[in-house]
Amino acid sequence: MAKSSADDAELRRACEAAIEGTKQKIVLSIRVVKTHGTWGKTTKLGRQMAKPRVLAISIKQKVQRTKAFLRVLKYSNGGVLEPAKIYKLKHLSKVEVVTNDPSGCTFTLGFDNLRSHTVAPPPQWTMRNVDDRNRLLFSILNICKDVLGRLPKVVGIDVVEMALWAKENTPKVSTKNKQQDDGPVESATTEVELKVNVEKDLVSQAEEEDMEALLGTYVMGIGEAEAFSERLKRELQALEAANVHAILESEPLIDEVLQGLEVATNCVEDVGEWLGMFNVKLRHMREDIESIEIRNNKLEMQSVNQRSLIVELDKLLEPLSIPSEYSTCLTGDSFDDPKKLQNVCEWLISAMQGLEVPNIDPTFAKMRAVKEKRGELQILKSTFVRKASEFLRNYFASFTEFMMNDKSYFSQRGQLKRPDHADLRFNCRTYAGLLQYLKILDKNCLGPLRKDYCCSLNLLLRREAREFSNELRASTKTPRNATIWLEGSTGSGQSPSPADTSAVSDAYGHMLRIFIPLLVDEHFFNFPGQKTVDLVALNEALQDLHDGVQEDFYAVVDWAYKIDPLCCISMHGLTERYLSGQKADAAGFVRLLLGDLESRISVQFSHYVDEACQQIERHERTVRQTGVLGYIPRFASLATRMEQYIKGQSRDLVDQAYTKFVPTQRKLNLSNASTPVHLNEAETSYQPTNPIDKSLKLLGSDNNMKEKIEALLVDRVSPTLQTPAINEEKSQPKIQTPPAKIDRHKNKNVVEEGEWLIVGKRNTKQKVPEKMIAKDQKEANTKHLIKGKEKMNKTPNEAVGK
Repeated sequence: MAKSSADDAELRRACEAAIEGTKQKIVLSIRVVKTHGTWGKTTKLGRQMAKPRVLAISIKQKVQRTKAFLRVLKYSNGGVLEPAKIYKLKHLSKVEVVTNDPSGCTFTLGFDNLRSHTVAPPPQWTMRNVDDRNRLLFSILNICKDVLGRLPKVVGIDVVEMALWAKENTPKVSTKNKQQDDGPVESATTEVELKVNVEKDLVSQAEEEDMEALLGTYVMGIGEAEAFSERLKRELQALEAANVHAILESEPLIDEVLQGLEVATNCVEDVGEWLGMFNVKLRHMREDIESIEIRNNKLEMQSVNQRSLIVELDKLLEPLSIPSEYSTCLTGDSFDDPKKLQNVCEWLISAMQGLEVPNIDPTFAKMRAVKEKRGELQILKSTFVRKASEFLRNYFASFTEFMMNDKSYFSQRGQLKRPDHADLRFNCRTYAGLLQYLKILDKNCLGPLRKDYCCSLNLLLRREAREFSNELRASTKTPRNATIWLEGSTGSGQSPSPADTSAVSDAYGHMLRIFIPLLVDEHFFNFPGQKTVDLVALNEALQDLHDGVQEDFYAVVDWAYKIDPLCCISMHGLTERYLSGQKADAAGFVRLLLGDLESRISVQFSHYVDEACQQIERHERTVRQTGVLGYIPRFASLATRMEQYIKGQSRDLVDQAYTKFVPTQRKLNLSNASTPVHLNEAETSYQPTNPIDKSLKLLGSDNNMKEKIEALLVDRVSPTLQTPAINEEKSQPKIQTPPAKIDRHKNKNVVEEGEWLIVGKRNTKQKVPEKMIAKDQKEANTKHLIKGKEKMNKTPNEAVGK
């Protein structure tokens, strides 16, 4: 037989270590199993699960009285005993052995002070065998009798059976006295000396002896009272016949015999009564045995059914169980391990889908356990989505704030820095998987997250664009004075010498080259397979993301326009090229931004052209123009510069400017011409190929005006820009005629050889060349074409006279 845990010294030392510091002494410690369920009744599986516990009886000695306690100890995660509950034995009112347990090893302890605290049944304690149960109960009863002076109510166990078991299992305890000179001396003591004498309390020694005598007599053959009476009569008659004289002689002896007979008769009657009582008890025992057998059969059948039911329930509960590590991760605040979060989210999605009707039997889906588990998963999902959204919201804001506080991310004075979002992209892609799972769990949570991300990143983009544009404008070398075209014509024919403003257009191109790919990349930073509804929401979020960035682009355009309005041509071409490179179904905000920039540049350039035309008209009305019109050389230089700005790009903007400039010039030309202008058939059919040809065609067939433009454009425009009409005219031989003798006093407009020529209204004098050709007297009064051997400093007024 296995050793009882009550004799385990290690267990007792562990219990003493667990209650160390309470000044209590362990009397008995034994291992038990704790259950909450009731045999044969349906309870929750979690409460019916067996839990290992240790019951320890302890006493605390005081001066006037002794207190007894029943302690419940449980095992911690490390296998160390720790106190769980404590009961005072003075409140013990009932000890009941559970009759539904066929082994008889399960009992309950009822305490009267717990009735008002809970309505749940008391816990059940199951021992390893009946001996351990009896040993614990005897110890409890003995302590209640000796310390408290009373016994609790005992239900479900026979007192006589307990007494017999106590007699048979009274341990012999050998104690060693102090070692003397002759060696250790052993003294044998019974359990009575150890204050454990249960049988004395239950059945007295005299009653036990009488019971043994009666049982011995019954064994000897005294079965019926009548047979015993007949036997006594026969013996009495024999004695009377043999000793009649002795009886007569000894009357006192006869009296004693009579008294003995009377006593024997009483004893026979008592034995008869005892036998009747035993027969009743035996009959009851047979009935109890039959009922026990019936209940045992039912219990066996119920046990088999319960085992089958438990197997089926385990199969059903296996997908319903929530692992503790997953539950902790879903309800916790730690998001440092993306891989772990991915595993948890995959498990949660599969668990929720597993409880849906297509993946589970419809009958099981209606069960309360499945509904409760579905509700628990829903709560876990809501908690996880809420905490994950809050974490991502704070994460976006904190990282953006960190970048904005670090000045090394932005352009500084003397250092034009390209925005670097590599760290931001890496950190966002770290939790991209988490965002996908959040969309699967709750797609409504992406809207607020997207808005918070756009608001946080919008601040960063706006500051990057502002710092970059400011430093870009500060670091670009521009002329001190703004270039003015076709403004303030003074009639001198002087055209301004334009400064190099290509750096301004390059600055605008650099701005586009840096930020347009950045904005396009931000647009495509999403998940594939978006639906139409999602694309609408995405475009709205992108609008919030990029709102305000366009102001810095507008500032660069306005800055370039103020420096040189002709930069609008190259900026328009750059914008059109970037716009054509964007797909129609992608980068919606970028296309809108480029379209707004293109419109703004076009409007500004149109405004400049309109102002220039107004300047020409206003100036020519107020000033009497002599010689070559002042705007002609300026227009030639302007046309050359505009052609240089095109650089192979679209010339729509330039052509629109020509359609405004040339009609204005033609109108002024017609108002200043001396003869009406008529277009012949050849001029009408000629289709010009460059802006200068267009200008000549629109100016009409006035030979006088054409010669002026021809003389002006000989040195102004490159050979590739000269019209075929002029080249053809120059190739024809001209008739040399001597200059007419004109009276200088009568016609002051005629300039003779060797005189200084006043051009326009400026006091700029030029030496008259040696030869002058005048076509006729009328032409000499209005214009003289002077050809010299050397050009004077290559000025725009060369060979032009009044």
